Amino acid sequence: MNKTELIQAVAKEAGFSQAQARKAVDATLKVASDTLAKGKDITLIGFGTFKVSKRKATTARNPRDGKTVKVPAKKVLKFKVGATLKNRVAAGK
Repeated sequence: MNKTELIQAVAKEAGFSQAQARKAVDATLKVASDTLAKGKDITLIGFGTFKVSKRKATTARNPRDGKTVKVPAKKVLKFKVGATLKNRVAAGK
């Protein structure tokens, strides 16, 4: 499902017009992006948790020439699925 299909599905499910659904989806994505960019978690009970984690700096080896390369520390986004969603996906419903 892409963003356009998501907007159409939200409009149908909520009884919104396409324009209202687009505003709702865009606002939701903006708030979620802004919140995660600030390093805060988003927990949606039954759906899952989006969490920002810090990955430590490390060294890796370049497979082409075998030289070691420093990999800088960075923030990464993780998602942990909620029980309700996990069960729905497993059941195929």
